[in-house]
Amino acid sequence: METQLDPMKDDLPLMANTSYVLVKHYILDLDVDFQSKVIEGVIVLFLEPGSRYRKTSSTGRGGCRSQFDETCQTRPSEPCLSPVTNAATRSSETEYNDFAVCGKGDEDTSDKNGNHSNEEQASGISSSKDCCDIENDGNKDFLLVLDCCDLTVLKVEEVDVAAVSGIEKFTRSAKLTDVPKEQESLRNLIVNELVTLPADRWEEQLHYFTRCSQAPGCGELLFTTGTWSLEIRKSGIHTPADFPHAIRIWYKTKPEGSSVTWTTDQSGRPCVYTMGSPINNRALFPCQEPPVALSTWQASVRTAAGFVVLMSGENSADPVQLREGILSWYYYVTMPMPASTFTVAVGCWQEVKQQSFTAAIQTNTKFSMPSSQADFRWHEEICGHVEYPCRFQNPAARLQAVIPYRVFAPWCLMERCEEHLLQLIPQCLSAAYTTLGTHPFSRLDVLIVPSNFSSLGMASPHIIFLSQSVLPGGSHLCGTRLCHEIAHAWFGLAIGARDWTEEWISEGFATFLEDIFWARAQQLSHDEVKGQRELKALLRWRRLRDEVQNSEEELQVLRPKKESTGEVSESGASVVKHGLKAEKIFMQVHYLKGYFLLRSLARTIGEASYLASLRKFVHKFHGQLVLSQDFLCMLLEDIPEHKESGLTVESIFQNWLDTSGIPKPLLEEGETWKECQLVQQVSGEVTKWIQTNQRIRKSGKKKRKQDEVVFQKEVLFLIQDG
Repeated sequence: METQLDPMKDDLPLMANTSYVLVKHYILDLDVDFQSKVIEGVIVLFLEPGSRYRKTSSTGRGGCRSQFDETCQTRPSEPCLSPVTNAATRSSETEYNDFAVCGKGDEDTSDKNGNHSNEEQASGISSSKDCCDIENDGNKDFLLVLDCCDLTVLKVEEVDVAAVSGIEKFTRSAKLTDVPKEQESLRNLIVNELVTLPADRWEEQLHYFTRCSQAPGCGELLFTTGTWSLEIRKSGIHTPADFPHAIRIWYKTKPEGSSVTWTTDQSGRPCVYTMGSPINNRALFPCQEPPVALSTWQASVRTAAGFVVLMSGENSADPVQLREGILSWYYYVTMPMPASTFTVAVGCWQEVKQQSFTAAIQTNTKFSMPSSQADFRWHEEICGHVEYPCRFQNPAARLQAVIPYRVFAPWCLMERCEEHLLQLIPQCLSAAYTTLGTHPFSRLDVLIVPSNFSSLGMASPHIIFLSQSVLPGGSHLCGTRLCHEIAHAWFGLAIGARDWTEEWISEGFATFLEDIFWARAQQLSHDEVKGQRELKALLRWRRLRDEVQNSEEELQVLRPKKESTGEVSESGASVVKHGLKAEKIFMQVHYLKGYFLLRSLARTIGEASYLASLRKFVHKFHGQLVLSQDFLCMLLEDIPEHKESGLTVESIFQNWLDTSGIPKPLLEEGETWKECQLVQQVSGEVTKWIQTNQRIRKSGKKKRKQDEVVFQKEVLFLIQDG
């Protein structure tokens, strides 16, 4: 029985039925129109049956049953692995840019009930989230459910990938015929062969993904849109295995859609960007939002000349002029990741360069190897993730302390970026490498985003958004924030939370690691490092104390679903508890309690041993999704002597993750930081400035009183004189 999701609650629904079908690859072909504030175009989805579905007899009513593959079941104590498949993808720029956008200007053909067909109204599509829909003779049609919100869907069709020249190489011994059923099976066979190509053929794979995306349609599909979903079906198709494996969707965004923000930059020029909306990317393109839906993508984005398109792709795109005044930007990724990590920013950004200085930094930056050579024994093991061109298996990448980087900003902030930001990036990247080893991503863009950005920073694959607020604060504020976002490359991106309610896995680790990265970037002495950490710990403790006193208890729990964490419904649909609650956006409890948990573990185990365990965890789980117990179990296995002292996964859950308020181990520690010399110095300076400010305010009050007396006398004189 499916869980009924109530979109009116403050839980965020994840509607996609990922247990039955997984999107393995997206190809987006989009136009950005700043006048209408609309992004419009086509997306092609390449699918395969979900890991829990096993094709059964398609006769009778049993045609839409799902079974759970015993080898793929996920338990709360195990990492979730998608089926092994290579989603590495790329395409030649010329071929992709030639892709014609069909359906432009088409009208929305939905009726008042939201049912669609391009020639006739779709009928009989239930609003329930079951995987099937009642059709003729009691049989059921399979429904593909995608996460979708505030999009105008114009048309959906099956793609005839069998029409691509040279595609026969993927059909093995199958023969091309004109029998409809055989043609359907052949098309699905081609897509299946394409998505499972080995990692060393990723360029060929992306080439054929692109060519398949340009193939003609071979039949329109019925669809309906709801508040949170897009449902697609093909009449007469009863199972995920028989559902078309390549579909094309024409759509356009709405100006009010909250996945992207239309605004102006600090120089007054128009721009649009994904700013980390609570609903993620479902108002940018139809997708599968659940983290388990790991996929790759290619995207071609067209916009007017003068605009720069930055994306979370692994290539540094060069624009191609399609016609006068129109440029196209092409990006791709080869590492399968959740659709929520897709990021785009279009604006009149300027690249910040300082040739002589930058060249010197990138060639002369000193770095140390990650701890000892023993750490590299994990590199020799086979990775546990789905197959893709992995940097952890690349000898050159393993020795790259500073990956290529660029900085972009509105022209009015370029000088500040050159002065404060540009020189810090190689130092912070090198410090991160020294701490954790191989950079998971091959390059990095840093963009200073518009002033309406509600956070100090946001990390996505290959790109970091930074607030302009970090620039005036000197190197310390800029450096610490940069280190925090760089840390997300490992924790939050390369290693993701299997359940989004466990945000602490991303933010707690990044907060803990920013101190270590920044201390190494500054090359501080042992005493200086200790002083900085104690001061930050005190400030964070006070911030946590204040937040706990002024927020709802249920929002203070780091594992709100407790034993149910990671569980989904039969179809794969689930909810992110409190995901839409407005207050949660501004809370930092998952940063702070997560930081203090990791700090406590490091102090108990010893920092050197603790960091070695972090490196081991990164090597074991990169490219995968995890739950809290995956990290805690591995850590405690490395230090069995601490189990006797009562340090167990259960005790950590009870004291840190499953309860509200300040964790018990922290209650006594709040006063100890005051003994730190740096804390005392800062407290003394703060007290001095408070007293100075009070004296100024008192003298100001006296002067205001004197001025008031003089004014009153002048007014009285004028009245009498009048």
